Amino acid sequence: MAPRSKTTRLAAASPGSIAAAAACLRAGGLVAVPTETVYGLAADATSDAAVATIYAAKDRPAINPLIAHVLDLEAAREHAVFGPEAERLANAFWPGPLTLVLPVAPTCRISLLARAGLDTVALRSPAHETARALIEAAGAPLAAPSANRSGRVSATTAAHVVADLDGRVDWILDGGPCRYGLESTIVEIVAGLPRLLRPGAITREAIESALGSPIESAGGSPTAPNAPGQLASHYAPNADLRLGAADARADEAALDFAGLLKESAAGARLDLSPAGDLIEAASHLFSYLRALDAGGAARIAVAPIPDYGLGAAINDRLRRAAAPRTS
Repeated sequence: MAPRSKTTRLAAASPGSIAAAAACLRAGGLVAVPTETVYGLAADATSDAAVATIYAAKDRPAINPLIAHVLDLEAAREHAVFGPEAERLANAFWPGPLTLVLPVAPTCRISLLARAGLDTVALRSPAHETARALIEAAGAPLAAPSANRSGRVSATTAAHVVADLDGRVDWILDGGPCRYGLESTIVEIVAGLPRLLRPGAITREAIESALGSPIESAGGSPTAPNAPGQLASHYAPNADLRLGAADARADEAALDFAGLLKESAAGARLDLSPAGDLIEAASHLFSYLRALDAGGAARIAVAPIPDYGLGAAINDRLRRAAAPRTS
């Protein structure tokens, strides 16, 4: 059932608009806000009712937990148990694009609905000035999954949010394009064992360097995920994706990398990074997928992406985008 239509206010991020949006959050409303990763759809993470409106607006399965955003490590300790490994990673990468999945603290106020009923909680301290100002003004941790319809391509500009969620949210704060354009890295630490649940804007190599030891991967269950972004089909455009393409046909659009498909017959082509820069490619991934999808091609041929550094995160998103649809 679609959520009741709202009047969505789109405004440039400013002290006035942030204050008004924070008041809306305190009243149980929904606010789309820029972060350094992607745009997030924020609600009061301590309110079951407010969190429920996120799931409704996104058409998101309630089995899929949400990340709660806090200002700093001190605020995070109220909600989760931080062992030495978690402290080390938070000190190294917060504020920034790292989410930690940790055991729930006895003092945790994060909604059980946001945690999808789990005894762990996902926490992040964002670096984006607008997101931080909104958390501070709201006076509460904010649950904020990506500001797009569930399973679809993540939003990296305010225009993307409007296209997906106009009439479903109260405010959209426009802070320009997101810096990374790729979601946060998610690391779970339970019983002192760090596990990489989702590759993201911080590379595995950086995580391992901060910990001083290798980290194992654990993708989780697509039917009972313990962190966001683990459903088998996710980040998907309307078009089908053909990965690892050595060429693109005339009836396909092409998502290129380093000019590998430059001479193809594709009707439309966007190159994630003509220079083969994985940082640039990550920042363009979702916006280019959306742009090619808007052209109406039934299939998008995707050039091979190196599977190291940020390439591992890009390939993770592409595999999920190409997976068979769950609905």
